[in-house]
Amino acid sequence: MKVNNTKNFGEMIKKRRKKLGYTQKYICEVSGISASYISDLENGKATIELGKAIYLANLLGIDIEMNERLTIKSQ
Repeated sequence: MKVNNTKNFGEMIKKRRKKLGYTQKYICEVSGISASYISDLENGKATIELGKAIYLANLLGIDIEMNERLTIKSQ
């Protein structure tokens, strides 16, 4: 799945968590990250902290890769 916004990222985190059979509560316990943060992340809230998001992705076995595009899209 190509991740190009917080919603895509959150969907990937949630999908992987469920595939592994983990609850949000379990993730909170093993990561020390609050339930509200995990919920916000999975729902694509744009105010997430990148460090925590990367930590959770790694915890769930998701690799994050960045690639340079040949062209820059205007916003």
